[in-house]
Amino acid sequence: MPELPDITVYLEALERRVVGCVLEKVRVTDVFVLRTAVPPISAVEGKRVVRLRRLGKRIALGFEDGKWVVIHLMIAGRLQWSAAGEKPVARNALATFFFAGGGALVLTEAGTKHRAAIHVVADEAGLAAHDRGGIDVMRCTQAEFAEALRRENHTLKRALTDPFLFSGVGNAYSDEILHAARLSPVMLTGRMEAEEIARLWRATREVLARWTELLRKEVGEGFPVKVTAFRPEMAVHGKFGQPWPVCATAVQRITYSENEVNYCPRCQTGGKLLADRSLSRLLKADWPKTIEEAEAAGKLPGAR
Repeated sequence: MPELPDITVYLEALERRVVGCVLEKVRVTDVFVLRTAVPPISAVEGKRVVRLRRLGKRIALGFEDGKWVVIHLMIAGRLQWSAAGEKPVARNALATFFFAGGGALVLTEAGTKHRAAIHVVADEAGLAAHDRGGIDVMRCTQAEFAEALRRENHTLKRALTDPFLFSGVGNAYSDEILHAARLSPVMLTGRMEAEEIARLWRATREVLARWTELLRKEVGEGFPVKVTAFRPEMAVHGKFGQPWPVCATAVQRITYSENEVNYCPRCQTGGKLLADRSLSRLLKADWPKTIEEAEAAGKLPGAR
């Protein structure tokens, strides 16, 4: 799922292309993508886009009459841009927004689960209903960050990815943040020391800022094309079984539902392997408790 760095770069690319332009027509090619009927999508046709906004992992286009179109990409949704004179040729198109001057914004989605969504809302009050309320981690103070983190007692992985606590952080960048902070993803927020919270606050801002700048340079004046949660420059996310270059320990993971936690056991968990519940149930006493035991038994993926 595109997260804060990806959404920020999407918005910057859209700022250069659609703000100040009239949306001439919207073509919906998958009826399931449009989740609202009032106002109808046709209500924004012929209206000028005057502002953009990020709501967590959502992109909102604001029109001159106060209406908003909210796009939630979910896991597999992506945006493509066709410049004037180019015919939109996106596969798996859900909806296409045609702008005066010839440009077109296309919402696509890979797969068949149809989770991406478009909502049309009448005003700021309607827009607020799509804001989950998480704080902006790039603007909050350390004290505000700590207050949100301690609001409920959850694991760090869950807390960082909770949109009601923090805005725009998801599965991929939470792995990178926790690795940079050298903190266990299953540490409980209620047990964190002040120094650990400060370390996490700094790591959150540094990781997201670094990735936002990296993506900006990659895109330049173009439009984001390769929007993915798995990048070779990442330290641990998507690197299961590969040795982390600094300590040469193989990256481990816990999988649950459609998500996963990736971590370095030597840098983040004091050498302990975090037991995947399903694997623990299967392997029981044979499941190693430390990386040393795993390496000795040959059970650590990527171990040499």
